Amino acid sequence: MRKPTEQSAERPVPTSADVARLAGVSRATVSYVLNNTAAVRISEPTRRRVREAAEELGYVPHAAARSLRAGHSRMVLLPTAHVPIGPLYSQFFNELQWALRRLDYTVVQYGSLGLEADEAARAWAELRPVAVVSLGHVQLTPQGVEILKRSGAKAVITIGSERVEGAHALVMDQGRVGRVAAEHLAAVGRRRIGVVVPEEPGLEMFAEPRLAGARQAVAGTGATVVPLPLRYEEDSANELAGRWRALGLDAVFAYNDEYAMLLMRALQDAGISVPEETAVVGSDDLLLGRLLRPRLSTVRIDMVIGRHLAELVDNAVRDPESVPEERDLLASRVVRRESS
Repeated sequence: MRKPTEQSAERPVPTSADVARLAGVSRATVSYVLNNTAAVRISEPTRRRVREAAEELGYVPHAAARSLRAGHSRMVLLPTAHVPIGPLYSQFFNELQWALRRLDYTVVQYGSLGLEADEAARAWAELRPVAVVSLGHVQLTPQGVEILKRSGAKAVITIGSERVEGAHALVMDQGRVGRVAAEHLAAVGRRRIGVVVPEEPGLEMFAEPRLAGARQAVAGTGATVVPLPLRYEEDSANELAGRWRALGLDAVFAYNDEYAMLLMRALQDAGISVPEETAVVGSDDLLLGRLLRPRLSTVRIDMVIGRHLAELVDNAVRDPESVPEERDLLASRVVRRESS
């Protein structure tokens, strides 16, 4: 007696012709129904019959073949992050994926670790996506955008610190995050401000502009900025807290709320009072920061809503000849709480 797995392996793969025979319709009708073609009018009973036949046979359309016939897919490619991402970005990605799914796009995340610029663009192009949303972890070039468009991508959208020629650009002003944090600390009388610079690989694309923004904010005020390399580890935070008074710091912008919570606990354990001796500001406005004592001051970042980005993708796909647009993101402001 054969095992069920062996028997299943020998079954022929059902085809659209099998579905057509079982439903009593043409193969073209099967294609129209299963691809949700709106241009052809098909009665609801016929649509139901085709779907039931496909379900009974276990038939699903072949995505690659469908893309070949159409000249493009309904795939939106999202390169995966190369760096640790926090809750704020995770929420944004989830919103974007749900919104694209509701617009009948298939979202595919692509692991691009180790790929650089045009090399990454060629790898993405092999999948023939209808759109690519590049989140800045791979720095696309104008040549990379052209590679993607020649492969059939109707929309290329970049999210990063700079605009890329030929692509729709959502420009994230990371420098503003550090700038408003330092402005707030200087305004409440702090004069020697530490700025956490995470040592985790890849985060420099966010950390360096935030540090530069903080320096810009205090220029001419008499306040100074001190970079503070820090790993997201208790030992690293404790070591920094142990030499805090020697550094002479009276405030810290801690890169984000997660690093701020880590460092604030280490400072308190070292006997350094917050905010009396040291003011602490994070960013992202996470719920956990509001549950701390003292409650954490933070930079609230207004990112683009996932639904709005999905609509931009859809509009760009529908009108690929439209002039690439640029939008500024990361409008940000300080929410002052007890820690500053």
